[in-house]
Amino acid sequence: MDESYDVIVLGTGLKECILSGMLSVVGKKVLHMDRNKYYGGESASMTPLEELYTKFNMGCPPPEFGRGRDWNVDLIPKFLMANGQLVKTLIRTGVTRYLEFKSVEGSFVYKGNKIHKVPADEREALGSSLMGMFEKRRFRKFLIYVQELDENDPSTWQGLDPHKCCVKELYDKFSLDGGTVDFTGHALSLYLSDDYFNNSAIDIIKRCKLYSDSLARYGKSPYLYPLYGLGELPQGFARLSAIYGGTYMLDKQVDELVMEDGKVVGVKSQGQVAKCKMVICDPSYAPERCKKVGQVVRAICILDHPIPNTNNALSCQIIIPQNQVDRKNDIYVCCVSHAHNVAAKSFYLAIVSTTVETDKPEEELSVGLNLLGCIRQKFVSISDLLEPTDDGTQSQIFISKSYDATTHFETTCIDVLDIFKRATGEDFDFSKSIPPPADAWCLLYSLAGHVQHPYTLSQEGFRKSLSRDDFSFFFFSFSFPRSSSSLKN
Repeated sequence: MDESYDVIVLGTGLKECILSGMLSVVGKKVLHMDRNKYYGGESASMTPLEELYTKFNMGCPPPEFGRGRDWNVDLIPKFLMANGQLVKTLIRTGVTRYLEFKSVEGSFVYKGNKIHKVPADEREALGSSLMGMFEKRRFRKFLIYVQELDENDPSTWQGLDPHKCCVKELYDKFSLDGGTVDFTGHALSLYLSDDYFNNSAIDIIKRCKLYSDSLARYGKSPYLYPLYGLGELPQGFARLSAIYGGTYMLDKQVDELVMEDGKVVGVKSQGQVAKCKMVICDPSYAPERCKKVGQVVRAICILDHPIPNTNNALSCQIIIPQNQVDRKNDIYVCCVSHAHNVAAKSFYLAIVSTTVETDKPEEELSVGLNLLGCIRQKFVSISDLLEPTDDGTQSQIFISKSYDATTHFETTCIDVLDIFKRATGEDFDFSKSIPPPADAWCLLYSLAGHVQHPYTLSQEGFRKSLSRDDFSFFFFSFSFPRSSSSLKN
């Protein structure tokens, strides 16, 4: 351990592992340490099921839940946007070699005390009760505007500069009602609250296009989920880092960050010091450099049935906009199942989460929990939301933010890319794929022997998917009456 490194990464949470992999492939010498014996940190997948029960002091799981090793329970469950930054990062770095994904079956939104499917094709859009016929026409005009707008071509702006006007002005231009605004802002654009109303209109336009592009990839919903749980993601990036020369040490306690003249120069562990030029870590490794900005409450629920009113979906997301339940922040529900190799046969995992607003956090989840039907077991956790007190450029200690309540990875990727730029002074280049080094193929072959599942969505499949220029089925549903087959060409 008494060596010098460009970067020492502390913690094997997803953010830290992504950064470790990204820095390795751009030529940095990386040492990656974790005090735990397992990958994932705060975002780990717990397996076997007995570990989850132990973590929450719940005794032992009942025998009807099957074999403990058939369960992989995410502590912080999230889905991937099919055309989002995380998928692009997986492709550009080649981590798709180590992973298998499934499309999430449905996306739903809560309105008027019941859930509605977010339409994924023309038939669903025409039959949807989310909007009345006249509102559908107004929304159709809004979507056509979003589709045709080119932020660099004023002739497509229809007299409304998207860089200068705010989101509220954009909504007003198309006379969208409150329910449609909730749907657009929260189910499509994935804002956490209504604080976005004064944002630049171009922001929501880009978010709507991201949703539509993601939906166009696989058709059912814009979301993907890895088989065997999210714990596969940090391990995939860890393999990437190892291929490029990164060194990993699990079960390694960190005694202190060694500083000189206000800058980090090393990490001390068990009497040894590894020298470095910078440190990247999660908040638990530098709590004195973080501040609490809120809390997140999560309830992990074991079900023996699909969530009611989701067409028996094996996986889904439900967004409960804050206005629908008189809150300041949305409530999120996501569900995965035995189909994703994260639960025993015939069982489902549903997770409800939100940002804490009162002194009774669990009660704030009640609307989401009531949607689940009979709950066989429930595990509730409350986590602090921590952020670094500075940008790290002076101390060269770059700290990630805590994971928020959302059920998607877009905010996670924003933090990762921001840290990468602050640490290196450059944006990560997504313009080209990064092949493994010539001497890494033997290591890749060796690693493949330890992978326990095939790669259904291969790297090439992902790349072909990204090359599609279709607009989403959803957007076409409200705008252009094209057949579903023509959209797939």
